[in-house]
Amino acid sequence: MTVRLPMSTVIEPERPADHGAVRALVLAAFSREPSVADLVELIRASPQYVPELALVARVAEEVAGFVMLSHAELVCDSGERRRVLTLSPLAVAPAMQGRGIGSALVPAGLEAAERLGEQLVLLEGSPRYYPRFGFRDCRALGIEISLPDWAPPDAGMACALPAYDGRARGRLVYPPAFAAVGAG
Repeated sequence: MTVRLPMSTVIEPERPADHGAVRALVLAAFSREPSVADLVELIRASPQYVPELALVARVAEEVAGFVMLSHAELVCDSGERRRVLTLSPLAVAPAMQGRGIGSALVPAGLEAAERLGEQLVLLEGSPRYYPRFGFRDCRALGIEISLPDWAPPDAGMACALPAYDGRARGRLVYPPAFAAVGAG
């Protein structure tokens, strides 16, 4: 897939100095769900935060997009817990949407997760958007995600990274940050 990004776009891990701009961006992108911006801050303050997997897209030095992958757990039928990643949120400044920024952030996040040796990335998202990045219905991998009533059953999605051994199956348990904002 070829992505045409605005000139001078740079994707890199967020810096502490970016936190205010990221919050403003997430609030703008999720104007009907302002708790998503709180979720970002709660994840940053938690043990599930992975700084290398919180990426910003800068256009002309301004934060124009953001993606965060953080740790969660799969609870297998045996009770065994396996660490996985969740991708949430993906946000692009409304004025910059439709220019390939989100389509560049997702693979950049997956590549960074792969470099860290992670196995699996899960999300709740559009079954029309995320398959282009390798996501598929998580049920095909034996993974259950409790979805909101309004979400279609195939909105629970998984992307198996090269280190995936096929043994991570079970129910996704979101970390406390998600429950604190009423998500997950």
